[in-house]
Amino acid sequence: MFNRIARHYDLANHLLSCGQDILWRKRLAASISDREGIQVLDLATGTGDVILTLARKRPGVTGFGLDMAADMLAVARKKVAAAGCDRRIGLVRADGMQLPFAESSFDLTTIAFGIRNIPDYRAAITEMRRVLRPGGRTLILEFSLPRNRLLRALYLLYFRHILPLIGAIISGDTYAYRYLNETVETFPYGAEFAQVMRDAGFEEIRMHPLTFGIATIYEGYR
Repeated sequence: MFNRIARHYDLANHLLSCGQDILWRKRLAASISDREGIQVLDLATGTGDVILTLARKRPGVTGFGLDMAADMLAVARKKVAAAGCDRRIGLVRADGMQLPFAESSFDLTTIAFGIRNIPDYRAAITEMRRVLRPGGRTLILEFSLPRNRLLRALYLLYFRHILPLIGAIISGDTYAYRYLNETVETFPYGAEFAQVMRDAGFEEIRMHPLTFGIATIYEGYR
């Protein structure tokens, strides 16, 4: 599915979120230290927006973006090259549930809007912790649902009926953006997802709601 929509993926994200996805990634990057030598692994990197945002905002960042969709990675490679980040960012086609990296390889692991797409997301979270160095941090940016009832009702109206229609027009894929709202509504969020991270061994879990709770950054340490 992600290979099918790769060509229009960035445009659809920006339009459907009214540009909020850009601000959310910048918020994630702003929480990262600017010290030299930070090694990052970004899972479900897609077209590379997260790892590129980190590299642009933090000159000391190097690392890898990992994804299973070859066509998404092809778009990411073009973007990485255009940004002049070839020497700082590597792109790897691999499974997030079985990361091809040794234990304690990274200072930071990230994933944005991808954890709910991994069949065994608990295994992926465990792997994200495994490859962290002691004291390393994981940041997971994912959709959630607003707590306010009126906002939630309006959001779900848009998410269920308007977003799939616009997404289908932009991408030419009628299934992909119905899949989006179905997975968001059924995926654990808030305290429930924080508990998933605790079960995987993470400590000092923090949640940072964004845009009235439409998205959340989950933070945890090894």
